[in-house]
Amino acid sequence: MYTLISNQDNRQLAENTEKSGDLLRKDTAFYYDECYWDYLITWCNRENLAFHYGYWDEAAPYRHHEALVNKNQLLYDVTRIKPEERVLDAGCGVGGSCIWMAKNYGNRATGLTVSSEQAKYGAKHAKRQGVADLVDFKVADFCQMPFEDESFDVVWALESSCYAVDKGDFLKEAYRVLRPGGRVVVCDGFFTRREFNQDEWKEIIVCLNGWAVPNLCIKDEFSGMLAQHGFHDITMRDLMPETMDSINYMLKVAKRWRPIHIASEWLGLRTEGQIANYQVGISQHYLFTKNLTAYCIFTGQK
Repeated sequence: MYTLISNQDNRQLAENTEKSGDLLRKDTAFYYDECYWDYLITWCNRENLAFHYGYWDEAAPYRHHEALVNKNQLLYDVTRIKPEERVLDAGCGVGGSCIWMAKNYGNRATGLTVSSEQAKYGAKHAKRQGVADLVDFKVADFCQMPFEDESFDVVWALESSCYAVDKGDFLKEAYRVLRPGGRVVVCDGFFTRREFNQDEWKEIIVCLNGWAVPNLCIKDEFSGMLAQHGFHDITMRDLMPETMDSINYMLKVAKRWRPIHIASEWLGLRTEGQIANYQVGISQHYLFTKNLTAYCIFTGQK
């Protein structure tokens, strides 16, 4: 049996590699910088800039790109965000959510990323979409935010909290930068248990290594962590039924592009990180369909 160790980088790295927060931040930035065009070509587009899973409502079926945008709307509604409120997108990618809420609701939004390339791309996309006056980007670790206390009304973490080695460090900082009455929203993958057999652990390592993620929190423990760090009125919703179509779509994309990647790898045209990104597309499906991983949205108020 293999045991997931909380608050530790569980990835399997090259022999004699010393794990550290600095290495993880470097690996995370490198992964997203390497795979930027892969995301734009195979997953999102220049309008939604969405690096996340979509939200598929059975009552109103969506196409893939519509589902990606619908996830932004879900978080906005669940968190009860008002247009006049200032939002921090902690782990913003290239600014898709920031730009979306600025364009659709007029919110002022700040995107925080560990990648200077992502911040550069985000600023260009915000200017291209006409919201550069409402959206700005900072390069920093969201476990050590460069903001004054009580600077924001909402902290938004869409598939980004997983990159914190200690999720509590992120929640502590989120609480600090929120104004009284402010809300945090976390939408992410969560492990359903801590013990795994060899086959399960093999697929987990593919995902952790491929996406440069140190660990996932245990689903049943996250509400307690929110409360431990001062949040109240905590809510949790399991989004697996509404996410499964995206999980299946990612598997389909990975299989569709697999022959091209095999040939590109043989010709030396693809990096290890780019190849690993597509391998994750297959393994993530295994984790979700075997019920090793859940997909949930949590909210809490300061």
